[in-house]
Amino acid sequence: IGDVPEGGQPAAPGDLRSVLVTSVLSLEPLDLDLFRGRHYWVPVTRRLFGGQIVGQALVAAAKAVSEDVHAHSLHCYFVRAGDPTVPVLYQVERTRTGKSFSVRSVKAVQHGKPILICQASFQQSQESPVQHQFTMPTVLPPEELRTQEELIQKYLQDPNLVEKYRLGLNKILAQEVPVEIKPVNPLEILCQLPQEPKQLFWVRARGYIGECDMKLHCCVAAYISDYAFLGTALLPHRQHPVKFMVSLDHSMWFHAPFRADHWMLYECESPWAGGCRGLVHGRLWRRDGVLAVTCAQEGVIRVEQSPAESKL
Repeated sequence: IGDVPEGGQPAAPGDLRSVLVTSVLSLEPLDLDLFRGRHYWVPVTRRLFGGQIVGQALVAAAKAVSEDVHAHSLHCYFVRAGDPTVPVLYQVERTRTGKSFSVRSVKAVQHGKPILICQASFQQSQESPVQHQFTMPTVLPPEELRTQEELIQKYLQDPNLVEKYRLGLNKILAQEVPVEIKPVNPLEILCQLPQEPKQLFWVRARGYIGECDMKLHCCVAAYISDYAFLGTALLPHRQHPVKFMVSLDHSMWFHAPFRADHWMLYECESPWAGGCRGLVHGRLWRRDGVLAVTCAQEGVIRVEQSPAESKL
């Protein structure tokens, strides 16, 4: 796939090409199946954003397959924390090239050690009468909802907002996140009551991507899918301040064509948490009700416990 998609529809006047294409997912080729990726947005944790590493790894894998195949799944393990001060090298191994399916293995490396190991599988298009899917949840359309930034501005207008929350919200506003998000049922930021471990967001890439190789839209979706995903497992436990939370692994299955720069409904739920780990499942729905992507992730979650709990 190209770093900037060719063909397709021209951008509207004044519309900017999505930074996810021009910067975040644009890899520098160094040698055959060897690429270097740089960083656009670093979270307040000062760790590399997992979605960026997954997205860049899929870009590297997609550059090692023919144009007539599409990405159908990926499975990644985060094995070390990423360093935001240095680039990431992506080493691709052409594990198997078959008639229907091809597998590419990608190792993301910093300081001579892997930070992520990824297996990506690609498939030739094949028709089958065996087809079904779940039904998309019925929710308000994105045009009737506020963006995450608008919700934060609303919270900041509260004169009774505690200063530490005000500082945190202003830090979030200052970040140039290349993803647009509209929560369907926004959570009250100061509420510590347990919530059901389910979230619904409308999400899309900022800027214009257009009609292009579907593999590029899959790479952008890989980036988007990690945003606010693991936090779903914390919703029943909001009374516990989080000490440490990081992704362990991330898997995706791509079911149908989609545009990552068009609104999609991200349905997230956490069926289980325990042993300092949380599991989350996600589904990305096109606006016409087609299930486009399924995701799964497990992460480490460590929280502060009360003195009574720590004695149990």
